[in-house]
Amino acid sequence: MSDQDDLLRRAEDVLPGGVLGSHRSGPGLEFVVREGRGAYLWDMSGRRYLDYLLGSGPMLLGHAHPAVVEAVERQLARGTSYFLLNEPAIQLAEEIVRAVPCAEQVRYTSSGSEATFFALRVARAFRKRDKIMKFEGGFHGTHDYALMSVVPRSPKAFPAPMTDSAGVPHAIEDEVLVAPYNDLATAEALIAAHHDQLAAVLLEPYQRTIVPAPGFLQGLRAATRRYEVPLVFDEIVTGFRFAYGGAQEYYGVVPDLAAYGKVVAGGFPLACIAGPKAIMRHFDAALEGTPEYVWQAGTFNGNAIACAAGLATLAELRKPDAYPRLFRTGTRLRDGLAAAVRKHDLAARVTGEPPVFDIFFTDREIVDYRATLTADRERIKRFNQELVRRRVVKAVNKIYVSLAHTDADVEETLEIFDQALAAIAAQA
Repeated sequence: MSDQDDLLRRAEDVLPGGVLGSHRSGPGLEFVVREGRGAYLWDMSGRRYLDYLLGSGPMLLGHAHPAVVEAVERQLARGTSYFLLNEPAIQLAEEIVRAVPCAEQVRYTSSGSEATFFALRVARAFRKRDKIMKFEGGFHGTHDYALMSVVPRSPKAFPAPMTDSAGVPHAIEDEVLVAPYNDLATAEALIAAHHDQLAAVLLEPYQRTIVPAPGFLQGLRAATRRYEVPLVFDEIVTGFRFAYGGAQEYYGVVPDLAAYGKVVAGGFPLACIAGPKAIMRHFDAALEGTPEYVWQAGTFNGNAIACAAGLATLAELRKPDAYPRLFRTGTRLRDGLAAAVRKHDLAARVTGEPPVFDIFFTDREIVDYRATLTADRERIKRFNQELVRRRVVKAVNKIYVSLAHTDADVEETLEIFDQALAAIAAQA
């Protein structure tokens, strides 16, 4: 038995399902990562993979980027985590405030799920209301408020939510309204009807790989401002990926609060909430014991290692050619995948912005979650598996692009996209 096979067997014994979360490569295709460098992963058998999973998104610079490694090694000699103020944490917060249009202050968490959870908690404290409105198909982490109508197979009529996970209290359903993404009229009507109860409207400005329709985000901003309901952007994916100022800069719409993660810490566990002082003041410990106080703390929040990695990552992203190069690479990959779809005469749509996009096997335009339900789930599963067989790894429903991907990597990937789609076309 190989080292890899042995490790996979051992993982089955000690990890539920034998995996770390929910990502699976497929029967006979699972592997254990030995190392990652640049745009590549190597498994325990020494096989190299082109990586478009990128740790589920954070490795925008690629794996083991020298500037990040150097910053982390330098900080390691000084200690890792203090649960106290440290210079990297202050410097990173300052940089986020400079970059993010809605940010005057930052509150650290250790994960994106925590960031969206506490963004909603502080919005409820500020607004003194309980209900939130989210959008069907939007993923905001794994806390109870977030796991509503993310992947419903038989969706209810709006605005009724559907719980996505066992163990979520049914009482939470009464506090969540669900709207259709890219349907401004329905969203505006729900906000108008329920604004007296709403604490916040939460959304991914770019939902999974669905681009916001012209005027959609602007209309939401106007409607929430009209009724003084905080608008919360989940920028865990888009933050520092679409532009240095995130989706707020890229789409030109500024929310009241935003949650950041993934790229912001260069591959280490760190996330944050960013917003104006008028809302962020509720986190101030000076308010403890009053009805205004939002209790929020975490052992590793603002730890010096993650903050040092984040600072090094953001320094690389401030270089003049960083975003133009990222978009050039992503555009070639996205458009090349679409060309391969046409070549093989498949019913499929390639959707999304160049830094992160994906394919849906349907002839319907992908404008909202319900459109994605028309896609052939078996075909996307087969496509992902055909890629892994050819040593290309992607997320279940995303292709993440990094600054480490070279022109040669793009050419190799496009050839493999073509081979994978040929295999699917041959099966039809």
